[in-house]
Order: sequence, then C-alpha cells, then structure tokens
Amino acid sequence: MRPAIKVGLSTASVYPMRTEAAFEYAAKLGYDGVELMVWGESVSQDIAAVEKLSRRYRMPVLSVHAPCLLISQRVWGSNPIPKLERSVQAAEKLGAQTVVVHPPFRWQRRYAEGFAEQVAALEESSDVLVAVENMFPFRADRFFRQSMERMRRRGGGPGPAISAFSPSYDPLDGNHAHYTLDLSHTATAGSDALDMAQRMGSGLVHLHLCDGSGLPADEHLVPGRGTQPVVEVCQMLAGGGFAGHVVLEVSTSRARSIHEREAMLAESLQFARKHLLR
Repeated sequence: MRPAIKVGLSTASVYPMRTEAAFEYAAKLGYDGVELMVWGESVSQDIAAVEKLSRRYRMPVLSVHAPCLLISQRVWGSNPIPKLERSVQAAEKLGAQTVVVHPPFRWQRRYAEGFAEQVAALEESSDVLVAVENMFPFRADRFFRQSMERMRRRGGGPGPAISAFSPSYDPLDGNHAHYTLDLSHTATAGSDALDMAQRMGSGLVHLHLCDGSGLPADEHLVPGRGTQPVVEVCQMLAGGGFAGHVVLEVSTSRARSIHEREAMLAESLQFARKHLLR
C-alpha cells in the first residue's frame, strides 16, 4: 500500500484562536502541514512571521488561501488583482504548492473581467498552482434560516438563490486549469460533490475536506458528521492520479474547551488518513 496523500490543517480550523495555534495543533496531532488562511489576524498577513512558525513547529505550509472572503476584503489592500499576485508570491516564499482563491464577486467587475487571464498568467510565470474554489449561492429569503423547519413541515423548499460570484459559484463555469473542491460548499449549494469532482478531472488539485448537512449555512463540519459523500470523494482521489493535498478546513469555533477542539481536529485527521490510503 502506497503512502497516503498529504493531509494539512487549515489555520482557519482553529478560529477564534490565532495562526500559531494551528501550527501547534498540526505538529502535536501529526498533520503533514498547514494551509495558511490570510485574513484579519496580523500574523497570517506577515509571511516572515509564518516562515518562523513553520520552522519552529517543523510544519511546512502546503497551501495559501488568498484573502478573498467577505471578511478579508481589506486585507493586503482593497484591490483584489494585486492581492492574488501577492498570494502567489507568498506561496513561492513559503514553498507552498497551491494558492486557493474564490471566483470574483460580481461587483468586482474589473477583477472578474480579467480573472481567468490573470490566473493563467500567474501559473505560467510560477510553479504555484492557482486552484479556483467552488462556492455557493446566497439565499434571497432574509429569514430563511429561522423558518427552515416550518417550511419543511409545510413541504416547502428554500427561497430563491442568488450567485454573488462571476460568472457563477461553480468554478467550472469559468476557464481554469486547476480547482479546489470544498465539501462544505457543495452541501450549502446543493451541488453533487462526486459529479463536481469528476467534472474537475485532472484539474482537481486541492480538497477542502469537511462536511455539511445541506442547510443554507456554510457549516464546515468534521467529515462524517454531515451528508456529503466524503468517503467516496476521498476514495476517488486515493484510487486515481491525485497529486495534490487534502486540507481539513473544519469549524471548531463552538468547541467548549481546548480539549474538545483538539479532539475534533484529531477525529478529522483520523478520518482523512483512513480513507485516503492508496
């Protein structure tokens, strides 16, 4: 049996704890590395500081998540074009294989118009893979979450959905060489995760391993605690020619103690190791 695919821990998985905590947990639990989420926390934006953490904990940075979330719109400036370029430069400096980026928001018109070309140009000039991530629509029904149970009892369904992304929340609607598949986002969008993985084909180079129950919230559950085909996706990657990384991007923000958070991260790693064996 060949060695398992490398499994990393997203620094977002320890929120509201800081970036260093992710390196500490990853080292303690036996992860192969980390994914750096660049966002409001100051250390995540300081690549020299991240390099020091990587050396201190002997944990390589496998990937960099560009600051493209709604909450990180002002991180590294407000113009998303140079921010993506800076993310690739950060990945090069850290020795990371991949930059994860979301499709542009519709209101970022100039960025959206040249996004595919910029991604292709960055990959052409670097060894870093720029992997565009699948997202999900936003619900137009303001009170959807509160009324979910009532609507289900009536036999109704969710309100209309609006894509905030250009050209859509499905990155395959664009023209890209490489993709990130996020299994919480497929749950939120109601997308068929296995079908999306198959459509991505050899372009699938990065997996955010997590889960979701299908609610309109982006849950990022520990894999196996939701409804997504997490086992099947892992087995598909392990049985194919996947040469990328699998990163646990799970939410532990509701953990009641450091011990509960550690147990969630350990459970996530154990799940990945079990189902990614080749």
